[in-house]
Amino acid sequence: MKEEFYTQKRWLNWMNKVKDSNFKLTESDDKNSGAVFIYIMDDVVLACLKVIARFEREIISAEEALDDIEAIRSIVFQEHESLGEDADLMIESLKTSLAAVFVSSQRYITGSFDRESPLDELVARAVAAEEKENLDEAFDLLSQVGARVIGGENLPEIGELPYCMTAELMDGIDAISAAMIGDDSYKDEDGSEDTGEGD
Repeated sequence: MKEEFYTQKRWLNWMNKVKDSNFKLTESDDKNSGAVFIYIMDDVVLACLKVIARFEREIISAEEALDDIEAIRSIVFQEHESLGEDADLMIESLKTSLAAVFVSSQRYITGSFDRESPLDELVARAVAAEEKENLDEAFDLLSQVGARVIGGENLPEIGELPYCMTAELMDGIDAISAAMIGDDSYKDEDGSEDTGEGD
């Protein structure tokens, strides 16, 4: 039986938690009000890293790994009912961040990324590209940063970025970095075991 690294049921459980939270952006002074979105991000990032761990251990092929990442992406990017105006805005921001995670994962698996340029230089070039409204180039550069973080490089101190697409994409790469330096027991877990369904 093929491993399932992420399921639609798991994603819908998260969406239900968001809906039940009645999230409002005006509640930003409440430190826990947006926590669910961080948990969702971490959950999806971990699923992608589980795929990559199987690939690195040659349990699955590159083609299978790419298919698994695409399957997770398809679940995340499916249309869903409105969760409330503010929550919908947060979900869209979350999806932008996760887009960087998915493409970074794909780049790592295929090996198609710049291995030489300093990471802070790639980030600076991405910021400059977005300022020139070249969003595709910014996304391309940051996905290469993400691939190298997955490969074990440390993300340099970038400093505060203004609110923009680059900052949202960097949130996804930050989540990869945090997961990489955290508990790596996911590398030995069976991806078909669902431990929590969004808890």
